[in-house]
Amino acid sequence: MAVFILRRLGQAFMVLVVMSILVFVGVYVIGNPVDVLISPDATQEIRQRVIEEYGLNQPLWKQYADFVVNTLHGDFGRSFVYNMPVSELIKQRLPATLELAVIAVLFASMVGIPLGIYAGYRPDGFLSRLIMAGSILGFSVPTFWIGLMLIMVFAVQLGWLPAGGRGQTRDLFGIPFSFLTWDGWKHLFLPVLNLALFKMAMMCRLAAAGTREIMTTDTIKFARAAGIQERTILHRHVLKLISIPLVTVFGLELGSTLAFALVTETIFNWPGLGKLIVDSIASLDRPVMVAYLMMVSVLFVVINLCVDLTYAGLDPRLRHKG
Repeated sequence: MAVFILRRLGQAFMVLVVMSILVFVGVYVIGNPVDVLISPDATQEIRQRVIEEYGLNQPLWKQYADFVVNTLHGDFGRSFVYNMPVSELIKQRLPATLELAVIAVLFASMVGIPLGIYAGYRPDGFLSRLIMAGSILGFSVPTFWIGLMLIMVFAVQLGWLPAGGRGQTRDLFGIPFSFLTWDGWKHLFLPVLNLALFKMAMMCRLAAAGTREIMTTDTIKFARAAGIQERTILHRHVLKLISIPLVTVFGLELGSTLAFALVTETIFNWPGLGKLIVDSIASLDRPVMVAYLMMVSVLFVVINLCVDLTYAGLDPRLRHKG
């Protein structure tokens, strides 16, 4: 097991090194932030002073080396647009995206997996066919269109829920969260539902396919022959056997939701990281862009590492192999 963990840690380190180079070079060769930071009427002396202040006159390798050293010390630079440390800017926006993504993925899993198991357990039933048809609809309809329809129905026509914003928050360990207040939940419901529908459909179809396959195996036949109740079979055998692909999807979807919730955050005016990166790209705010992309890289590496360790916990063969 120790060898397995060390090998995964080594792979994660190499991925982060390569990603840091690709992200830095990819961002710093696109556009010129000086054109955004300085008025076209500024004198050449002002332009030169700003370039030297932000270190844009240094060669690319020197800028990358400074970036690595500063990052290791927890310094991601200052935002060109907001004129504040990028770490503080991300710290302000991260809780909003974190609670939105975690609640959406948990909701999708708690609803989609039981529905998928039921659809796979009784594939010929009317309700099962209805569930699978609904999952196809969840895959097919674009997220932005669903978001706009949710706003039109529940916020504009019915007036039940707010159309955007985060609502009232309450601090937990010094971090503001919306799910701790009733007003926050009202603001959370529509963006969470919008994010969860696609993931719910994916979880549902994956669980249904796995259940249908496992129900025909000798393991289930022997369990039934031993007189074990069907509910026990579903909980003890089926759910355990389909857990590995579900853990994979859960981890990847959690990472992708945290990193790429920008469509939902833009539609519902949710003050998270997605909206921040959209504004940063529009204004060529390089420090924010690089810090965001590196954070996404670290996030996926950590999630994949956790998924691999969960595999080892679920499947003893991986531990023995390590």
